[in-house]
Amino acid sequence: MRNLGGFDTETTGVSTDRDRIVTAALVWRGAGVAEAAVTWLIDPGVEIPPQATAVHGITTERARAEGRAPAQALEEVAGRLAAALAEGWAVLAFNAAYDLRILKAELERHGLATLEERLGGEVEPVIDPLVIDRGVDRYRKGKRKLGDLMAVYGVSPSSNLHDALEDVRQAIAVFDAIERRHAQVTALDAAGLHAWQSLTHRQWAEGFNDWLASRGRPADVDPRWP
Repeated sequence: MRNLGGFDTETTGVSTDRDRIVTAALVWRGAGVAEAAVTWLIDPGVEIPPQATAVHGITTERARAEGRAPAQALEEVAGRLAAALAEGWAVLAFNAAYDLRILKAELERHGLATLEERLGGEVEPVIDPLVIDRGVDRYRKGKRKLGDLMAVYGVSPSSNLHDALEDVRQAIAVFDAIERRHAQVTALDAAGLHAWQSLTHRQWAEGFNDWLASRGRPADVDPRWP
């Protein structure tokens, strides 16, 4: 069993530069370690759009009444993640590029040290079930959202997706199922898996950008990961 710190956020929108974190969750799971979880409800300091509330259920009114000040909460989130990475734990996040980039933008917005600054280098190792699934089953048709992968890998369905804590637990379950099915993933240590994902994502992004360009659409998928 790998030592994992599962991470997820729910936000005001999909832009990693402009939008804000509303909830965050961390779940620790490792060999000989009982699962431990911590969550944050944050007042983002801006209105939460109705379309975002429809996804995660958090209203502006609730965030203002019950949420933590963002600088305080984000400092705790980043501190715990940096400590885990420094101790050799891997951070697992579904579509990790999004969560890590919006966290970085939020930390910079509030004048807090980024994960890179806290670690003195890159954020690694990271495990992303979405990127791994694309690598091991590249040509499978259909969508690859978390719920879709739960169905593909036989993970029990959840009625509470888009709750940060539930999404973390389901993402870990999907990764466990991927490892059971694909020996090539199990054979890699955390550093090797991180490097393989970086290459796999770049190959996928470049191929997808070529496909977009061939149809006259903007080829703007970022090949960098995470």
